[in-house]
Amino acid sequence: MRSVATAALILVGAATFLAAQLVSGGEPARVAGADRPVSVGAGDLGDITAHNSPTLVRNPRDRQNLVVTSRIDSPDFSCAVHASLDGGRHWTRTPVPVPRGAGRTCFAPDSAIGSDGRLRVSYVTLQGVGNRPQAVWLASSKDGGRTLQRPHRISGPLAFQVRITADPGDRRRLYATWVQARDVGLLKFTGPGNPVLASRSDDGGATWGRPVRVNRPSRGRVLAPSVEVGRNGELYVLFLDAGEDRLDYEGGHLGEGGPPYEGRFSLVLARSLDRGASWQESVVDDGVVPTRRFIAFLPPFPSLAVDRARGRLYVAFEDARLGTPDVYVWSLAPGSARWSTPVRVNDTPTRDATWQYLPELSVAPGGRVDVVYYDRRAGGRSNLRNEVSWQSSDDGAATFGPRLNLTSQSFDSRVGAGGEQGLPDLGSRLGLASDDRSATAVWSDTRAGTDASHKQDLRSARALVDGPEDGSDLRNVLLLTGVVLLLAGCLVAVGGRWLDVALHTREKQL
Repeated sequence: MRSVATAALILVGAATFLAAQLVSGGEPARVAGADRPVSVGAGDLGDITAHNSPTLVRNPRDRQNLVVTSRIDSPDFSCAVHASLDGGRHWTRTPVPVPRGAGRTCFAPDSAIGSDGRLRVSYVTLQGVGNRPQAVWLASSKDGGRTLQRPHRISGPLAFQVRITADPGDRRRLYATWVQARDVGLLKFTGPGNPVLASRSDDGGATWGRPVRVNRPSRGRVLAPSVEVGRNGELYVLFLDAGEDRLDYEGGHLGEGGPPYEGRFSLVLARSLDRGASWQESVVDDGVVPTRRFIAFLPPFPSLAVDRARGRLYVAFEDARLGTPDVYVWSLAPGSARWSTPVRVNDTPTRDATWQYLPELSVAPGGRVDVVYYDRRAGGRSNLRNEVSWQSSDDGAATFGPRLNLTSQSFDSRVGAGGEQGLPDLGSRLGLASDDRSATAVWSDTRAGTDASHKQDLRSARALVDGPEDGSDLRNVLLLTGVVLLLAGCLVAVGGRWLDVALHTREKQL
C-alpha cells in the first residue's frame, strides 16, 4: 500500500506541475476590443481639428483615472485635455484656462500626475502673427482632470518643447525642461546656441527656481528634451543633438519635403544628482541616422523611461541605419557607464522599405518594457498606410516579443498640417501607460481626415498581457501544489525505505 501511495503522490504532483507549466504560457497578448476615440469630435467630418503629440498619464492613486493632452495644429494652433475616470472607456474634454493678456491660446501641452494624485498640465501661450511662445504656464487639477485651476507661470518668452514630470518621492516637487530660444524666424531657429534648460518647483508649481543649463555649450543644436526622475531622486533629461543639421534646425528646407539631413544625430542623457543644480552628460549613441525632415519647433522626441524599482534606464528612437526607419531601444544597467548596443524592436524584414517610427516607451511595475510606434508595414512598398504596433520585453530590452497591431483600421500617413508641402506632421510623440496587466496607448489617427481637412483624431487601445487576471494566480497555486505533492511522494518513499531498513536491522538483532 505504501508503494501505491508513493507512486500516486509523485504522479499527481508531476501532473499538477505540468499543468502549471501549461498555464504559465498564458494567452498571447491581445487587444481589449476595438480601438476607441479619445478626442471630442473624433470621426465627425464636420470637425476638422488636428490633434497630435498625445501624452498619457495614469493616476497612481486611481488606475482608472487617465488623462491625455494633445497639441492642435489645425485649423488653428491650440491644445486639448481629455480625462477618463473608467480606464479609457469614456472621455470628456476639459477646458484649459488661459490667463487674460497672456496670449491668445494654449499650445504644446504636457502632463504629469504626482504621488498625491494631483494632475499638472503645462502649456505655452502664443502671441502675434508668428505664433511665438509668450510664456510657459502650469495648471493643476484635484479632481482627476475634470477641471483645471488658475495656472501659474513657469517661464517667459521663446520657450519651446516644454516637458514636465513629478517626483514620485516628493508630492510637492516638480521639474520642467524646455529649449530656450534667443530668436526665431519662420519655422526655424535663427542659429545655434539655444540651450536646454531645467527648472524645479518645491511647492507644487506655484513658484519655480532659476533655470539651469542642461547641455554642454559645445552642443549648439539641441532639441526635444524629456525629463524623468530616478528611483533615488536623481534627475534625468534626454535630448537630441542635431549636430550640424542646418537643414532642419535653421529651416534650410523652407518647409518642403525631401531627403533627410545626411549627417548624424546624437542621443544624449544628462543626469543631475543635486535636484537640477548641476549636470553630467552620457552619450547614448552618436551615430543615429536621421529618417526624415522636420520643423525644428516640432521635432520627433526620443523616448525615455526609468525602471524605478530596478534602476535601469531605457531610451527609444527611430533610426535609418539599415536604409529605412526602424525602432531601436538602448538600455543602461544600474551602476554601468556604458549603454547597450541598440536593439531593433520591429519584427519586420530588414531593409523591407517600410517605416517604423516615433516610438514611445513605458515600464510596468513588474519590469516589463513596452514600446508603441507608428508602423507602415500594412502599406507594403507604397509605405503610405499607418498602423500602431505594440511590442514588449521581459528581459530588460535584450529581446522583444511579436508585434501586436492596436488599430482596427489603417490610416493615411500623409494627412496633417504640412501635407501639401510634402512634410505632413503626425506629431512629436505617442502616449503610453503600462501596468502589470496591460498597456494603454494613444495616437494621432487620420482615418476620418483628408488632404484638404488635415483632420487628426486621438484614438486609444489597450494591450492585455499575461498577468494575475490571466492565470498567474492559478499558475502559482498549481506550482505550489505540484511541488508539495512531489516532495510528499519523495518523503514517503525515503521514509518508507528508512523504515524497512530499520525493521530489517531490528529483526536481525532479535
